[in-house]
Amino acid sequence: MTSDNDRPRSLRDIELEVLEEGREWTRQRLEQKLQEEANRQGGVFPPEQPKGSAPAKAIDESAKRRGRRQAGGVARSRPRG
Repeated sequence: MTSDNDRPRSLRDIELEVLEEGREWTRQRLEQKLQEEANRQGGVFPPEQPKGSAPAKAIDESAKRRGRRQAGGVARSRPRG
């Protein structure tokens, strides 16, 4: 019985693995740089959200809904009868 580690891997599998490793390294490096800058400026990273404010996602969704209504034009009522 052979294990999965003994079978040959395709070049595509190797490429995907290395790309994922690169993305993770880049994410960690970016986090480090942002933290260094926040420390330099005396702030907190990630920024703390004010207590009374709505989450950014809720604000974004609200803006999308407003945009859809405005894009539709003026609403007209149907004649009755």
